[in-house]
Amino acid sequence: MDFIDLTSFRCPQALVKVKLALKTLNVGETLCVSLSDSGSRHDVPRFLNKAGYVYSEIDNDEHILTLKIQNVA
Repeated sequence: MDFIDLTSFRCPQALVKVKLALKTLNVGETLCVSLSDSGSRHDVPRFLNKAGYVYSEIDNDEHILTLKIQNVA
């Protein structure tokens, strides 16, 4: 499992970095990302839903959202 800390990035940079990391993710592999920007916290899960990735929230408080993303396709 890979982990990317994107808490220092604002949207759209965080979303672009997630998309690039997902391109290297093989089927069955998992990626964890941490986000702090409110735009990223909204846009990344929306993109994941639209693109068909399975994800779960590991942590979600007022400062950081951490997602565990799995490539199932």
